[in-house]
Amino acid sequence: MSTFTEIADRVWVSARPWYDVNVTVVAGERGLVVVDTHACLAAGAALRDDVVSLASSLAPGTAVVATVLTHAHHDHVLGTPALRATWGDDLPVHAHEGCLAELTAWSADPGPAPENTSAEGWRTTQDDVDALVLPDHVFSSAGFVDLGDRLVELLHPGRGHTSGDLVAVVPDADVVVAGDLVESAGPPALGPDSFPLEWPLTLDVVLPLLRPSTVVVPGHGAPVDRDFVETQRGALGVLAETVRDLASRGVSVEDAVAHEGWTSTDAGLTLPWEPADLADAVRRVYEHLPRSQKRLPLL
Repeated sequence: MSTFTEIADRVWVSARPWYDVNVTVVAGERGLVVVDTHACLAAGAALRDDVVSLASSLAPGTAVVATVLTHAHHDHVLGTPALRATWGDDLPVHAHEGCLAELTAWSADPGPAPENTSAEGWRTTQDDVDALVLPDHVFSSAGFVDLGDRLVELLHPGRGHTSGDLVAVVPDADVVVAGDLVESAGPPALGPDSFPLEWPLTLDVVLPLLRPSTVVVPGHGAPVDRDFVETQRGALGVLAETVRDLASRGVSVEDAVAHEGWTSTDAGLTLPWEPADLADAVRRVYEHLPRSQKRLPLL
């Protein structure tokens, strides 16, 4: 059992040990919103039990009235059926339209099952993928969940960790749930579906939402503040510009992947990633650079 910790007025976070993924619950007059639902049906059932326990400590009859998915990765989305089994098959699932597109494509061709196993023995299997609940309340730029006395504002600031990232803002509580656009358990994960060239600009849209007092809930790891997000944006920006520079000098993508200067840049900033973790990021930057910014590889 993972307990929920109240981080602001009627906003709770539970750090689920498997994947160190955060689940956020926001309460209002109409009920609860659950942001992200974990990595398989069994994990979702355990989450559901913890949300039931939390709800029992609130006003009688408090129920979950909506879920929100911050992006399309399995560790954030596959527990939704357990919530619908308790709070109704019509429980809304909010997400960005890019998240819906990615989940639709992934469910049709999920590839090999993740090898990560929880302490409870849970694993993500084809049965979990087959039970996936696709978002049914999607938006392109902005949306919201109305809880009666407060709104949870949903914003797509741009592409970064995936094409369909969103942040959930609770203005009256000064909380921003950032999904995997921000991570504190380790450096941001730059996978084969990430947009490292755009990610710094996406965080430039998020930063004006943050005050020095704002609590930022990352996708993984402990809550952070505006300074942390600004530092992480800086590292992502240096990474993007370093790869852009290599491409402009005619360095081939293979040689850029093997570049030895990732951990210590000319600007003196030590990047937080291990070089071996940057191969996907480098290839994605090369894919997304306009032709005018790339030279033919030097012989």
